Amino acid sequence: MKMFRKASVWLAVVLLVTAFAGCGKKEADKPTKEFASSDGTMSVMLAEDWTSEDAGTEGMIGAYSKNGNDGVVIMQFVKGVDAVGLTDVKEVIESTYQVSEKESADASLAPGLENTEAYKCKINLEGESADGYFVYGETGYAYYALLYAAERMNDDTMTYVQAVMGSFKENAPEIVNNSAVEASDTILWMNGTYAVLTALNGWDYSMFGGMPANDDSMALQQSMLSEWWEVTDRASADETIDWLLSEGHRMDFAEMMDMLAEDGLGDMPEGERADYLLNNYTNMTEEIAQQYADFYAVYDEKGIDMMSAWDYSRAMSVIGNAYIAGYYTETEALDKSLEIATVIQTAFDSWDAFQDSYMTGYEYWAEESSEERRAVYEELKAAPGSPYSLDWNMTLEKSW
Repeated sequence: MKMFRKASVWLAVVLLVTAFAGCGKKEADKPTKEFASSDGTMSVMLAEDWTSEDAGTEGMIGAYSKNGNDGVVIMQFVKGVDAVGLTDVKEVIESTYQVSEKESADASLAPGLENTEAYKCKINLEGESADGYFVYGETGYAYYALLYAAERMNDDTMTYVQAVMGSFKENAPEIVNNSAVEASDTILWMNGTYAVLTALNGWDYSMFGGMPANDDSMALQQSMLSEWWEVTDRASADETIDWLLSEGHRMDFAEMMDMLAEDGLGDMPEGERADYLLNNYTNMTEEIAQQYADFYAVYDEKGIDMMSAWDYSRAMSVIGNAYIAGYYTETEALDKSLEIATVIQTAFDSWDAFQDSYMTGYEYWAEESSEERRAVYEELKAAPGSPYSLDWNMTLEKSW
């Protein structure tokens, strides 16, 4: 992601502001001049005598006042490209710039932004400190972090801050989508098999593949498929999908559960299994031992399908990604997805059952709680136009 590169540029701009800080009149001039990012996708109004700082990257505005007491930095993180969520943006910024003494403030200052959050604070960068006023928010196109930094945030400064923040504008580029297929309930149902991951990535679960099909998204998905799956072409995409469908992590999981059964775990009372694992396997922590004891209980009841949704979901996701990457045509990818969707629909009887299996697979693979993903699933269930509002047993029809 480009988030960290932008963060380092921001550091340079804010240090520039504080380095020049000194005596002089307070910044009280009305904003009269538009300062825009180099790509023209956003702008803000500042006083005529402010100086723009070349950020060296798109989606960035940096400027400081004539007297050097004040500075503005606005960062844009394109969804699915620069960042995957507003939470990620806030975590990176606040940890990098040692934000402290946070005090909630008016979050309605920046028009056009949704899910806004604002606060006054202290920032400390490489020994230089300043007062800060943050506004975080998002649009359909990007996440935003707006910062006004000042030597001292007094009433006069706040009047100017409000005017500056209120002048923020987005001029998002028109997004090209080369998809030739109209959305249908069947496509939305198929998207639902990996919508939790799509949402976590900050993408659009209503679109097949999670994003518009164009040159930019093609490059993004080619890079991500190579990094995460070692998929670089059609052949390697086929191989990965075949492995997920025929084996995946569920086979490794089943072998481990069978091995534990042979070692005597199944002969132990359910309440004593975690202690048995902890005492007999030196590489297990208490948390992992309890997790595997819980896994075994469900495996003993449901067999391999207790986590097969994890592999099925990722197979569906890889197909969508490979389409966006240009390795399959849209029709080929949809045909493959429909074939797998019918298998999934037969293997489970509800969205909840499918997601329970998916979450178990995630916990086995990641060796951590699925709490965050379960929360995303519950949020999506309540969202308008969610795939989870569709009947699990609906007839899946080819409409492309």
